[in-house]
Amino acid sequence: HVTYFFNVGNEQQFEGEDRILVPSPRVPTYDVQPEMAAPKVTQRLVKAIEGGEYGFIVVNFANPDMVGHTGSMSAAVKAVETIDVCLGQLVSALDKAGGAMLVTADHGNIELMRDPETGQPHTSHTCNPVPGVLVGGPADVTSLRHGCLADIAPTLLALMGLDHPKEMTGQSLLVMASEHVRAKAASA
Repeated sequence: HVTYFFNVGNEQQFEGEDRILVPSPRVPTYDVQPEMAAPKVTQRLVKAIEGGEYGFIVVNFANPDMVGHTGSMSAAVKAVETIDVCLGQLVSALDKAGGAMLVTADHGNIELMRDPETGQPHTSHTCNPVPGVLVGGPADVTSLRHGCLADIAPTLLALMGLDHPKEMTGQSLLVMASEHVRAKAASA
């Protein structure tokens, strides 16, 4: 799922690209197993981070999306707790490796479990803003500015020290320390 969209709707694997697919559990609905395959995915990711062979890794933790579709609050809590543990393990591995991680999503879902008008389970995506969290970024990055989905790729390229192509309409979300200094000087 993530590879298709990250590769601009292209199913073909690019040269130099490795795809590691961890199958989701075969259950009727994911409220039955809200942790899904996240622990196995994390185990593979930690191994890849520790191996140091990749300069960039993209991963999709589908739990908040897939479990959100079930409308089960208790399963949603378990799904989010699972992802919290998994992200903690990734932060630890990245800290040791000197890497960075940008956590975000392309849509909301699990944050709205009940339709406010009907009281029924809300099982579809939302258009709510999603957070962007940078962990372990460069020391001169002080925060992330608000943005949109088009800003994610330029942000990732900036983290890797690469310019984004003119075809990308988004801008990096990284706020550099030097921007704060210029803003302070301008307001003085």
